[in-house]
Amino acid sequence: MAEPARRRVVVTGLGAISSLGIGARPFIDGIKAGRSGISPIESFDRTGFPRSNAGEVRGFEPEKLLHNISPAEWGRSAQFAAAAARLAVEDSGLDPELLAVSRAGSSMGTTNGESSVVDKLTEQWVQDGPGRLTPELVAQVPAGRISAAVNTELGLTGEAQTIGTACSASNYALGYGYDQVSLGDSDYMICGGADSVNRSTHAGFYRLGSIAAEVSRPFDAERDGILTAEGGVALLLEPLDAALERGARIYAEVLGYAVNCDADHMVHPHRGSIAECIRQAHHNSGVVPEDVDYVCAHGTGTQVNDSTEVGAVREVFGDRMPPVSSIKSMLGHTMGAAAGFGALVCCAAIHEGFLPPSATVRKVDPALGSDLDCVPGQARKASPRVVENHGFAFGGNNAIVMLAEVNR
Repeated sequence: MAEPARRRVVVTGLGAISSLGIGARPFIDGIKAGRSGISPIESFDRTGFPRSNAGEVRGFEPEKLLHNISPAEWGRSAQFAAAAARLAVEDSGLDPELLAVSRAGSSMGTTNGESSVVDKLTEQWVQDGPGRLTPELVAQVPAGRISAAVNTELGLTGEAQTIGTACSASNYALGYGYDQVSLGDSDYMICGGADSVNRSTHAGFYRLGSIAAEVSRPFDAERDGILTAEGGVALLLEPLDAALERGARIYAEVLGYAVNCDADHMVHPHRGSIAECIRQAHHNSGVVPEDVDYVCAHGTGTQVNDSTEVGAVREVFGDRMPPVSSIKSMLGHTMGAAAGFGALVCCAAIHEGFLPPSATVRKVDPALGSDLDCVPGQARKASPRVVENHGFAFGGNNAIVMLAEVNR
């Protein structure tokens, strides 16, 4: 059977709720400056944790951003998702009323769902027993409410898909949205992810020995792990023809994506599986390694992840290694939103002409190769035309999205 004809898909709206600011502009400016969004944890009692920094969102006032949903009825992750989606629509210049009557939906990734809500319920259970749980909080727990919040806030009647493939989930969500629009099943999709800082995730990574002492330093010789972080990110996808017809600002084209799952190890990434995912993403997008100008790495800052990821990139690119950097050096690890933030900054890099930095690198790990260009410090002026956005997760869930300058 012949492949169905696909429409070209572009990104025309960006929205971000992050530790670098509220909105895509503060986020992009913070990334370009190499600014840190890391601070001591305030969202839970950090007593007893020897390592207690995170990338928490400050100054988030959902009631000022959300028009149609009541923040009191939704968990923090759902609030992040809905607010980022609202900002992405505003950024796109689309009429929200037109969007609401169009064939439009959302796909959002997450790792922990509404774990901050679960933390509160756990405290109630321990203190007062299971019979005294607050019913309104219990109703906020299902992770599917993250995309439901986006659709409810924007009045969308299409799919509301929440994808829980952990730290690669936003790239899965972008791939799902790309298929929806390119195959003609939807005319607009809001894609991204959301997660919130919570005690259980911080404790879990601390027990794994993966929490950094102060800041995360991906690719640095003395890197010592990740920092948990939070936020919401949304990208508005629509067909190229429709965007041109309405005179929209086009940030980038989604060329394609690839996903695979090796299930080789619970927490260790697999070099060969990641390399194969890169090759498949190139194949599905109609590009070859020589076309790729920049890789936005998963780049967690653990010894194992960085060496495995760089090894996989070398396996595919050989002697021609493109610049490879990690925005987790500034944001921390936003879990299910991480790949979405990577995609947002890739769009900005293509549109504005720069390479995002690995801001906290002091000395590149020589074991990663003397030719590794991880863009240390601040953003660098450049003209990337084709970029590769990585997202990897526990269990060997790999997802890669390819973005490019629009060739009209």
